[in-house]
Amino acid sequence: MSVLLMIGTAKGLFLARSDDYATWHVSAPHFPECTVYGIGVHQQPQGLRLLADITSSHFGPSVASSDDLGASWHEPEHAPIRFPADADTALRQVWQFASAGTTVYAGTQPSALFRSADGGESFELVKPLWEHPHRTQWGEGFGGQAIHTILPHPVDPQRVLVAMSTGGVYQTDDGGGSWRPTNTGVQVTFSPDRFPEFGQCVHKVARDCGDPERLYLQNHNGVYRSDDGGVTWTSIAAGLPSDFGFAIVAHPTRPGVIYSFPLQSESRRVPVDRRFRVFRSEDAGASWAALTGGLPADPYYPVVLRDALCHDGGDGLFVGSKAGEVFASGDGGDSWHLVAAHLPTVFNVKAVRL
Repeated sequence: MSVLLMIGTAKGLFLARSDDYATWHVSAPHFPECTVYGIGVHQQPQGLRLLADITSSHFGPSVASSDDLGASWHEPEHAPIRFPADADTALRQVWQFASAGTTVYAGTQPSALFRSADGGESFELVKPLWEHPHRTQWGEGFGGQAIHTILPHPVDPQRVLVAMSTGGVYQTDDGGGSWRPTNTGVQVTFSPDRFPEFGQCVHKVARDCGDPERLYLQNHNGVYRSDDGGVTWTSIAAGLPSDFGFAIVAHPTRPGVIYSFPLQSESRRVPVDRRFRVFRSEDAGASWAALTGGLPADPYYPVVLRDALCHDGGDGLFVGSKAGEVFASGDGGDSWHLVAAHLPTVFNVKAVRL
């Protein structure tokens, strides 16, 4: 078995391969003049399709695809994701791709959801979410206003969860025809109303592999779990050194196992105690333990962003920092190996077993 790791950075997409998680071959950058923020993998009958948001400061955003694991890329003449003229806005970039059966979803900045039925060749705007009466009140975080989480339900294709900064969690039960906010219990620490219906600055949501109704949420101040499909949320931050961070990942085969990368605070965005540590819970957030084996021991200041922590479908775990360092673990985080250093700012990592 080998692993393909896609690394989206401020200056292109790097592809890394390994057969043992310890030794890596890292490619030269693809699209070196572009920011690559969103990256995705879509399973087609004929094989995997890789998708990459490529945003040029000159030409604007587009989506490139590869059907040969990155050996070659197709850049369409016209960008496949565009807002309708009557939307009175333009795409800034794609933050997220998600695949569910034959459907590819894209979450964008500004906050919108697009859907493709042809493997990402073309996309259409999911208008009921775009036309939601709350939309004009959705805010913008430091990183922009974007949908960064898309979680199709693994059993019911009519159910999809999205999360955005700033706006919170919204879900549909009818294939996107209607959407409702599901943020009960998630606190907004920067608002006079601490528990509004919507407006939460959610940073990331992950779904438990053993129970599709169990969800984990990293908020702007707060780490939460829901056991009822996101209807209500309760804090699981007590065992962490800080409740601020961006990334949260659920293990793909071990129920109750989750990973977090806490930062000092919203005003001091550095790793807690300036130590590069991934935290793991093996009991759905009741307790947490720091994972440090093979990770930098010297004082460390750059942060890990929301999509720069991922798994590969098994015990492979990957983390990248804004310093351009990427680390891999083949044993669920117990030990780590350097994949690459001195890359541009890492926005996103996504891994797939081959």
